[in-house]
Amino acid sequence: MYEALHYQQQGQAVLCRLCPKSCTITEGRTGFCRVRQNTGGKLYSLNYAQVTAQALDPIEKKPLYHFYPGSRILSLGTWGCNLACQFCQNWHIAQAQPPVTMLEPQAALDLALRLANQGNIGIAYTYSEPGVWYEYIMDTARLVQAAGLRNVLVTNGFIQEQPLTELLPFIAAMNIDVKAFTNDFYQQLCAGQLAQVKRTVEQAAGQCYIEITTLLVPGLNDTAAEIAALAEWLSGISADIPLHLSRYFPSYRLEAPPTPLSTLQLAYKTARKYLNYVYIGNVGSDGMNTFCPECGYKVIDRAGGCSCLTGRDNGTDKACPRCGHSICITGDIRF
Repeated sequence: MYEALHYQQQGQAVLCRLCPKSCTITEGRTGFCRVRQNTGGKLYSLNYAQVTAQALDPIEKKPLYHFYPGSRILSLGTWGCNLACQFCQNWHIAQAQPPVTMLEPQAALDLALRLANQGNIGIAYTYSEPGVWYEYIMDTARLVQAAGLRNVLVTNGFIQEQPLTELLPFIAAMNIDVKAFTNDFYQQLCAGQLAQVKRTVEQAAGQCYIEITTLLVPGLNDTAAEIAALAEWLSGISADIPLHLSRYFPSYRLEAPPTPLSTLQLAYKTARKYLNYVYIGNVGSDGMNTFCPECGYKVIDRAGGCSCLTGRDNGTDKACPRCGHSICITGDIRF
């Protein structure tokens, strides 16, 4: 076990200050996430360096469409989660007790470096909720950044402000799940709070590159009014933040039908009134392409590879070859 960060002793109990649940944990017990345990009046991480899933993924799978497009990234996941989404897509590692392999921070960096010749740009902490892997990510991310590689978080954004403040200097990009835009949805289906996730998005947007994902569950978070409110709020931060509207399929404890394609198309049209880059996920290649927000020209064809953008350098803006409008891309294009 590895002593945790961000907790306070309260006699023989401890108060965890990592996520907004602020669990008070008595001797021998764990918090809501199952991976932080009180032993002898101290809080320990039970999943430090424990890996349940590992792959070299396309960066678009995170999904990140405007961050080093066409590159690959070593993706690592652990077990445990500080939410309890009834529709969890990775419940077998987030909510269960899967087998693990050990991968210490230096070993993770060594693996990432060996994969550089396969297009790897760094490490993504993903699959399950990386927030509850906090101590391991802090130790690993420092090494990765120092080696000139990039750290990516794929997260539910349910974390306290101070831990996030300490972590962000080491994070190059985040994909943050905004699971809905009503607090009732968060409380009833996720055991969370919308306000805390919104704060994370706003805090992260000022310090690293971000994209947002929302899984549209029929009848629960998919109305045009709710999508409009989400997109308008994001546009107030930046109209260039990409929004991924993902198709739901029955999973874990929720048996709603798959999201109708017509719902996704309406959500796309609604969000595009406020945001420059909107994508539809879990529907094949049709929703994956990037279009110039000024003239509508297809500037990235992810099914056929990119052959459209001009100005392929390490700057943050590339240009539409038809009208010259800047297309927001962070990092070089590697298709």
